[in-house]
Amino acid sequence: MAGKRKIALACSECGSRNYTLVENPARVSRLEVKKFCKYCGKHTLHRETK
Repeated sequence: MAGKRKIALACSECGSRNYTLVENPARVSRLEVKKFCKYCGKHTLHRETK
């Protein structure tokens, strides 16, 4: 289990970091997923942050 890093997903509209995931080291591009933002009150695009 060593080496597991957490990544945060931030809303593309308001910038709040609503979700965290465990990183998959095989993935090469940034993750982009449509998720519900409780601050915007709607489904928006959430992007992986640094």
